[in-house]
Amino acid sequence: MPLAVRTGDLPKRLASAIVMLLLAGGALAMGGAVLQIFVALVAVLALAEAVRLVLRAAYGWRLRLAGIAVAALYIGFAAAFLIQMPRFMLVVTVVTVIATDTGAYFSGRTIGGPRIAPRISPSKTWAGLAGGMVAAGLWLALVATMLDRAMQALAPNEPVGIAPNQLLAGALIGAALAIAAQAGDFLESWLKRKAAVKDSSRLIPGHGGVLDRVDGILPVALIVGLLGTYGNAW
Repeated sequence: MPLAVRTGDLPKRLASAIVMLLLAGGALAMGGAVLQIFVALVAVLALAEAVRLVLRAAYGWRLRLAGIAVAALYIGFAAAFLIQMPRFMLVVTVVTVIATDTGAYFSGRTIGGPRIAPRISPSKTWAGLAGGMVAAGLWLALVATMLDRAMQALAPNEPVGIAPNQLLAGALIGAALAIAAQAGDFLESWLKRKAAVKDSSRLIPGHGGVLDRVDGILPVALIVGLLGTYGNAW
């Protein structure tokens, strides 16, 4: 399939992405209660879409209640971690997922190739996963470099310098989080397949629903939040 055809929805996706970035960026810039309300609102919308999918996918009230409970815990804890994160860490977390999605989108659409799990998500390829891992790895390597520069500015007389192993660690963490983000994407794709729907909703042109946009952020937020909460204890 020609590249022009495979990227035909790009203008619509970019327009929606700009609006979403403006809303999220405005909430982030204001911080405080505004940011907390924004994250909570996104979580509520995502949960509402998840409940809709569960009700369509599951049969029997017990299975439906169990699915809704799991969705509430999954989305609720991820949102709680995001609300509690310092703004810098929140930005790093969200941009890691954006980098993953961007790298996966362009490498998957450009290179194509074998699909990871065609029965669950026909559009996800190994090339896309690799592109997402590379993009997220480069982003966290850049974050490690920026933190090193900040440390040098704060303590110019100290022998501070970023080592190759620190860059490698940042890149590997980014790649691992990219896999987690893609796993979250596959989880939602599996649920949508069970519910026999293409998108969690039609709220966002070119992107589907809110859950379609945060499915990768949820597992990454859980991992980062758990590491931030319990990492020192380890």
